[in-house]
Amino acid sequence: MTSDAKAAGAEAEAGEGRLPVATRADVRRATGRLVRADARVFAGVVTLNVLAAAAGLAGPWLLGRIIDEVRSDGGTAAVDRLAPAILVCALAQLVLARWARYAGHRFGERTLARVREGFVERTLALPASVVERAGTGDLATRGTADVAAVGTTLRDAGPELLVCAVQALFLLGAVFVIDPLLGAVGVLGLTPVWFALRWYLRRARAGYLAEGAATSEVADILAETAGGARTVEAFRLGERRTAASRDALAVSRRTRLHTLFLRSVFFPVVEVSYTLPVAGVLLLGGMLHARGTLSLGTVVAAALYLRQFADPLDQILMRVEQFQSSGASFARVEGLARAPRSEPEGGAPLPADDRIDVRGVRYAYDRGGEVLRGVDLTVRPGERLAVVGPSGAGKTTLSRLLAGVDAPTAGSVTVGGVAVADLAPETLRRQVVLVTQEHHVFLGTVRDNLLIAEPAASDEELWAALAAVGAAGWVRELPGGLDAEVGADRHRTDGSQAQQLALARVVLADPHTLILDEATALLDPATARHTERALAAVLRGRTVIAIAHRLHTAHDADRVAVMEGGRLTELGTHEELVRAGGAYASLWGTWHGERLDPQDGLQ
Repeated sequence: MTSDAKAAGAEAEAGEGRLPVATRADVRRATGRLVRADARVFAGVVTLNVLAAAAGLAGPWLLGRIIDEVRSDGGTAAVDRLAPAILVCALAQLVLARWARYAGHRFGERTLARVREGFVERTLALPASVVERAGTGDLATRGTADVAAVGTTLRDAGPELLVCAVQALFLLGAVFVIDPLLGAVGVLGLTPVWFALRWYLRRARAGYLAEGAATSEVADILAETAGGARTVEAFRLGERRTAASRDALAVSRRTRLHTLFLRSVFFPVVEVSYTLPVAGVLLLGGMLHARGTLSLGTVVAAALYLRQFADPLDQILMRVEQFQSSGASFARVEGLARAPRSEPEGGAPLPADDRIDVRGVRYAYDRGGEVLRGVDLTVRPGERLAVVGPSGAGKTTLSRLLAGVDAPTAGSVTVGGVAVADLAPETLRRQVVLVTQEHHVFLGTVRDNLLIAEPAASDEELWAALAAVGAAGWVRELPGGLDAEVGADRHRTDGSQAQQLALARVVLADPHTLILDEATALLDPATARHTERALAAVLRGRTVIAIAHRLHTAHDADRVAVMEGGRLTELGTHEELVRAGGAYASLWGTWHGERLDPQDGLQ
């Protein structure tokens, strides 16, 4: 297997089960786009670097002239005449180099801003199912550590590498101009650097991609453990989560040690190789000078050029290592462009009506068995449907398919004759909205949190939405009302208040179909019942699908669908199902007869 094939295999392994990673060609194209976006500034940076490098060439050449003229009995006149020129050229190089670095840093900051903006846009365009399968830790690592690594390179390493590359080319070219044979010896002395660099580059990309993937895995496990801390404690999963964390950390440590090994081989070879070109030129130049072929000034100038060449070469090789790390980070950041997007290609036809049809739907998660097995269901426009069943029956999975979050493995879920999963985000939001127990309060005012759903809403509409979900009372008590700041440093919303704000956003969005997946689970029973009734009143004439864990929700629904083992086993009105004496009747009898605490739900 070739080294390229090995690198590709490692790259694929690093990205397996996660968000895509950009190829080298993708990264090159993305880099070209960034440069073209600020082409005039980039050209100015290159020009300044060229001028700075040219000014730096004058010093050794003038020093060689001084040596030759002094040896030829030119006296101190040559020193008096050429020394000020050396000083002027040194000052010019200093000013031009500083100016070039300043312009380079400004270019880097603007380019980094474009990278960040592109990352945010692509992140927002990702379907929720893609993010969930990849893991929030992977996305978070790309948006923090990887973007920061790219930013450091663009701001610091990029300009420095450009400066040093121009200097190195000019210095090496100057040696060839002085004497081609000495230039050839200098290049020959760099042969070990070439082999070490080639060895390193063939292995570094795959190594750093694997390191990034391992870091994402650690972040994923920490986020999942912290987010599910109560579940971990309730089910005594502490040892299992600790073991998973240790395994992830062991993989991360192994990948980091591998990249450290690559650097520990690469840099010692490079450090030793710096002296070879200078030593070779001094030896050959001394021999040629002894034979009268070369002047002493020529040998000194060539040696000084190569001695100066070591500094930019050292910086270039140091930055090459950084570029490999940041290049892998850029590949992970740019990889979002290869991920599935929410917008369907070519667009999809608009639904003809609000009818939802589920036909022969089957669904299986990537790492699990089949969750839904041949579900058939029609939801009529304007009806209220309650979906009940024991835990693990497939209720939440069905709600995700109805909302277009996931596409069925087999069968179809359509609204108005169009597949829900194929609808563009804006169209989908006007058709179906899924509200779950998961909610988020954004930093800002109450008004800011509500206007997310409908930016043009008036204050009267905002208060009406809050009243519909029973939140108007506590919002009026806040200092400033709608202008009250909410968040960690201001008013801390509890679980029920945060959920009420989420439901108020749904009221403002005003979809024709609303799916409630235990959306009122964190509210107290009285407030939850009031909120559900208020939503029913506000959304009269619209379709409401409630994943019910309290049977009074099913009692108030137009129809009840009973899920068991991934199948739809019963469908009808509350009265019909109670009279049928099946699974729903058993649940209703247990809940109604024994008066179980509603908080216990259907287990």
